Amino acid sequence: MPSKEPPRRRVPGPARPARPRPAASGRPAPRSAVRPAAPRRPAVRPAARARTIRLGKPKPRLRLVSLGLTLVMLVFVVRLLQVQAVDADAYAAKAEKHRYQEYTLTAERGEITDRSGVALAASVDAYDITADPKLFTPAESKRADAPEQAAALLAPLLGKDPAELVKKLRTPKSRYTVLARKQTPQVWNQIKDLKKVYEQKAKPAAGGNGINLLGGVLSEPSSKRVYPNGELAAGILGYVNAEGRGAGGVESMLDKELAGQDGKIRFAQSGGRRVPTAGSQGTPAVPGSDIELTIDRDIQWAAQQAITEQVRKSKADRGYVVVQDTRTGEVLAMANAPGFNPNDLSQANATAMGNAALQDAYEPGSTSKVMSMAAVLEEGVAAPDTRVTVPNRLHRGDRLFGDDVDHETWYLTLNGVLAKSSNIGTILATGQLGKTQAEANRVLYDYLRKFGVGSPTGLHYPGETPGILAKPEDWSTSQQYTIPFGQGLSLSAMQAASVYSTIANGGVRIEPSLVRGTRGPDGRFSPAPEPKQSRVISEKTARTLAQMLESVVDDEEGTGNKAAIPGYRVAGKTGTANRVDPELGRYKGYTASFAGFAPADQPRITVYCAIQNPTKGSYFGGQICGPIYKKVMEFALKTLHVPPTGSGPARLPVTFQP
Repeated sequence: MPSKEPPRRRVPGPARPARPRPAASGRPAPRSAVRPAAPRRPAVRPAARARTIRLGKPKPRLRLVSLGLTLVMLVFVVRLLQVQAVDADAYAAKAEKHRYQEYTLTAERGEITDRSGVALAASVDAYDITADPKLFTPAESKRADAPEQAAALLAPLLGKDPAELVKKLRTPKSRYTVLARKQTPQVWNQIKDLKKVYEQKAKPAAGGNGINLLGGVLSEPSSKRVYPNGELAAGILGYVNAEGRGAGGVESMLDKELAGQDGKIRFAQSGGRRVPTAGSQGTPAVPGSDIELTIDRDIQWAAQQAITEQVRKSKADRGYVVVQDTRTGEVLAMANAPGFNPNDLSQANATAMGNAALQDAYEPGSTSKVMSMAAVLEEGVAAPDTRVTVPNRLHRGDRLFGDDVDHETWYLTLNGVLAKSSNIGTILATGQLGKTQAEANRVLYDYLRKFGVGSPTGLHYPGETPGILAKPEDWSTSQQYTIPFGQGLSLSAMQAASVYSTIANGGVRIEPSLVRGTRGPDGRFSPAPEPKQSRVISEKTARTLAQMLESVVDDEEGTGNKAAIPGYRVAGKTGTANRVDPELGRYKGYTASFAGFAPADQPRITVYCAIQNPTKGSYFGGQICGPIYKKVMEFALKTLHVPPTGSGPARLPVTFQP
């Protein structure tokens, strides 16, 4: 509001001349008394009046300013009290959080070795290649196509699609992205060399704009699981996932022991850099334990080569070979075909990434007859020379049974029934196990269970099948006659091998073992617990069975001549079973197999081979699995330095004259 104008002061002007007054009498004044009037001067305007500024009273204004400053200071004081007194702990915690950084120290994963200490799985240094997308924006890089240029340089080194890298480098509102994981130190060194080149180009002296094109590419230390032998024993070892955890096989089964314990480190930082004078604290990582397997790498290689070649020749779905030490139950080899390379899971077939030798359940066929014969001998209802007349056909229940070849009536001994693998002869022999068929079924079932059919092997392997064996009261009319010769029950290759190892070990079943022990971070070796043992049949019965199994290989009437090994006594059994197609849910194709041990009189090694659905050439077990048995057994005997016993075969009778 404008202030009032102060009152104007009157300024005196020039005096006006006095007018002559007339004389009192009315007469004119005398001449001497009248002065002539002065000449008129032009009128002079008075000068402008000067304004006078009147100041307001200062005290009200000072009070107002003081009040404002007091309020401001009061706000600061209140805020200070809040920060330093009321919320002191909360703000201290926030400051601590931003000042200190905490990182996880990943524990080094333990190695997996064979029985001789040769590494089958190990961990090596690696790097995760990362980037800061913000540094590739036009504002930061001064280039509109910085992501495309960087991707073109990095794609050949990382083995990635450039378009995929561009997408990651253009991630909006992000300061972190992973371009590639588990890269070797060589790859990171190549990237660092490229960064140095572009750093030189970015210098103003070299005509650059001072910005390194690859300056936003960084790395994080990591580790990578490698398998030096590629596909060798991949089904046993399994693999690790992207998080570095076991996802199959021994890697999964013993993940806790292999992984160790991660540590932590905590240190002060400022501006993204560590403050060296502030010190650090944390817990060191504890490395994982090394696992020593029972596997012999050389025998594993021989088994894998043999089964892979035969599966290819036969154009089969798959195959497996198991090699076991008969005296200890240790698994010396477990090979699958087709396999996979755990170093490159992107090329692996999902159906081949397990361990089929432990996870496939299938009907074994005639290799299962050895359990039926064990029951017959142990129960004392027949002997190796017991005569069995085998007709061309046998009617039982609702079916008419025959052998795998059409024949006239055979006159066989019990030994001959096993040597010639007669289904009819096996049905007739096991029928003597009880006064009724139901009683015979119960006795046979008990022996099958003792041999391990229908139960896990004891390896505790992930995904292992226990096999399929129904209770005898649930056997169908046909099952009670097919189970004695290996149809109507299912088992795994490992279970089948264990059956023959039990006979080779004098009738004592030792649970198979795959781990010999562990070696901790302190270097101390801890052996694995002793496997469980149980007697299944007497030593006498086991020795008799071994002699009978020799006839399968040694006698000209036997079905396993192709498994014979010069200089060694070999016990074995062929198998050719109808195969259940898992996709169709019905019988289609065959399972060919061969099982046995050597030397027959002083057993050391068991070898079992099976091939699923061979479609080219022969499908008989003696023809395609017998040669694999011979090849693997010969190699194993030489590797373990097992000499021939020097004694001759038992030569039990196969036929008789009626």
